[in-house]
Amino acid sequence: MFLADCHVHSSFSSDSSESPENIIQTCIDRGFKYAYFTDHHDMNFPVNSNNPDMDFQLDFEAYFKKLSQLKELYKNKIEIRIGVEQGICPEIADKISALSDSYPFDFIIGSSHLTNLSIENGDPYYPSYYEGRTNVEAYRDYFETEAENVALTDGFDVYGHIDYPIRYCPDKDFVFNFKDYADIIETLLKRLIEKGKGIEINTAGITKIGYAHPHIEILKMYKDLNGEIITIGSDAHISENISYGFDQVHTLLNELGFKYYSLYKDRKPEFISL
Repeated sequence: MFLADCHVHSSFSSDSSESPENIIQTCIDRGFKYAYFTDHHDMNFPVNSNNPDMDFQLDFEAYFKKLSQLKELYKNKIEIRIGVEQGICPEIADKISALSDSYPFDFIIGSSHLTNLSIENGDPYYPSYYEGRTNVEAYRDYFETEAENVALTDGFDVYGHIDYPIRYCPDKDFVFNFKDYADIIETLLKRLIEKGKGIEINTAGITKIGYAHPHIEILKMYKDLNGEIITIGSDAHISENISYGFDQVHTLLNELGFKYYSLYKDRKPEFISL
């Protein structure tokens, strides 16, 4: 159905212990043509003292050395493409463009895990992010930061899990209402399209919020704005989650009228018919 899972993490990410070899073999077993690696890198990530191993700093030299070796080893079975999930927030946006040109990436996912370099009020993963403001205000701040990031850097290809905070809002009774954010999301999507950037459908949301990121209304708006570049990723941190929910995504894209999805090589999109 799909030729690859474009968002996968290995033991090179601080929050995964999965071996690259297991990931590659799983991709082969799934019948994929390509195996993508998009391990985490968040510059200057504010480490939580309770979890100091989660620094999300990627050792690029070791990363490219290992994956280049595996690329040669598995060349007759599957093509390995090397990417990164680059965390973006305004304080480091100027550094991201330089990094993106420093290594021969096939694919860069730009993701906002932080709205600023602070654990307390910058990371929607933590309940403290939502304190002192309404949930609507917390979500809007996140979307506004994403729109700002797109204006500040070109060092990515698609934006990942655009509505990421919905996974972690501590108020489980709070319901995301697209209309509360439609104006800023429209600005965000228009900026992405104008700059030739795409968006990601991230199936990790299915287990956390009941549907893949982004919300269907965001996908509808993207299509109405003539957005064309969509990549599909599971955000897997263990090999068995690779391609999770992809059948649902295929059905969704067809129902919304999309004709193709995208894969990246050498930072350039390839359009694949659904």
